[in-house]
Amino acid sequence: MKYYIIVNPISGRGYAEKVIPHIEAGLKRHGLAFDLVRTERPWHAADLAESAAKSGYDAIVTASGDGTANEAINGLMRSGLSKKAMPSFSILPVGTGNDMAYGLGIRGNLDESIAALAAGNRQRIDLGFVQGGDYPDGRYFANGVGIGFDAEGGFVAAKIRWARGTLAYLIAVIQTIFIYYKAPTVEISYNDISYTQSSLMVSIMNGQRMGGGFYMAPQSEVDDGHFDLCIAANPSRARIFGLIPYFLKGTQATQPEITTGRTDRITVTAIQGSLPAHCDGETLCEAGKALTAEIVPGAMEVLNAGPQVV
Repeated sequence: MKYYIIVNPISGRGYAEKVIPHIEAGLKRHGLAFDLVRTERPWHAADLAESAAKSGYDAIVTASGDGTANEAINGLMRSGLSKKAMPSFSILPVGTGNDMAYGLGIRGNLDESIAALAAGNRQRIDLGFVQGGDYPDGRYFANGVGIGFDAEGGFVAAKIRWARGTLAYLIAVIQTIFIYYKAPTVEISYNDISYTQSSLMVSIMNGQRMGGGFYMAPQSEVDDGHFDLCIAANPSRARIFGLIPYFLKGTQATQPEITTGRTDRITVTAIQGSLPAHCDGETLCEAGKALTAEIVPGAMEVLNAGPQVV
């Protein structure tokens, strides 16, 4: 089995570049055959993954955060290979939030993630496909789409260079409360129902968390054929502060502002205002008007550390 390792050297505020020797040593220690390349530009990971898939590699692995992993997944999907012929996918999580890796069952430190590759545990997962905003032709995602407040928070977090993980996103959330607290009015349609409300946030989850530790959908599973939804109405600024601990524990569904649900397709349309949105942490749009996401069951196989545990 031969692995193609795609490293984004700037992932994790440059942490990925620093640990390349550690990654290479770990792969060799486990006797894994591999080629390792660095990304050089946006969407380079997609091009590299597509080419590697067509060249016959058995597994495509990103040493990165969620954004580069998302690019690689899109490259695999655009390769045109059948499910049977498509290489397996995995992540060595060296990014800032590593939420996608968490949702795929890839937990622990870098050495444990490399060991998981060597163990070869496999799981077929669903992907999401979202259309709208800057991607009218669509983009695949493995973890989730965030519309509204969490997207703005991600945009702010990307500018924080001195912190990683949950701390960076927590700081960004607090800052975002002061710049994005007036929710747009949106029409939300799924499962043959449609309603309009002022909505601070709509999270469409295939995985479990965003922002390095905010559990948008703690019961979500990546192979169950549907999205888990977390929809927030328009609380006051002070109330947003009060909701943060619930999201950190994954208990926000107990709060009156929160609606949850499950679906295989959802459309969110701005009636007043616009939709900032991200997809696996990558910008979908800063001021979109309509987004539609649908599930793609069993779209790809991942190498992971085993069953998901929150």
